[in-house]
Amino acid sequence: MLSQTTEYALRAIVWLANTAGDSQTTEQIAKATQVPTGYLSKVLQSLRRGGLVTAQRGKHGGFLLTKPSTEITVLEVVNTVDPLRRIHTCPLGLKSHGTVLCPLHKRLDDATRLVEKSFSGTTIGELLNTPSPSKPLCEIAAVCVA
Repeated sequence: MLSQTTEYALRAIVWLANTAGDSQTTEQIAKATQVPTGYLSKVLQSLRRGGLVTAQRGKHGGFLLTKPSTEITVLEVVNTVDPLRRIHTCPLGLKSHGTVLCPLHKRLDDATRLVEKSFSGTTIGELLNTPSPSKPLCEIAAVCVA
């Protein structure tokens, strides 16, 4: 349902949230998130243009979140790199349907609306702080930074 770009963006944001305060290079993020460096570089630039991360140059340079993870929703990340597409008119261009969606496209749009609602109500901080035996991007939760 979500594109590979979206998956990679979410991994990067979660990693940056997990290492809050410590700037991370593209290489560090790529290794931790198992995302190809070249692809990640493009994703990080999209996140930077979208205002979710900032890039610092220099010896201690790298990427940082622009705001606390508790203020970044999953929907913000998704919509920054590959927005969810709602269906407002017949995707087939059938004039008789216009803005009155057929049952199939109505259900698809309803599902997208529910995903949108769920993602808008979920912050990255919440994902990291939810009690669970597994932690995002960590093989062994006990040794991962919080």
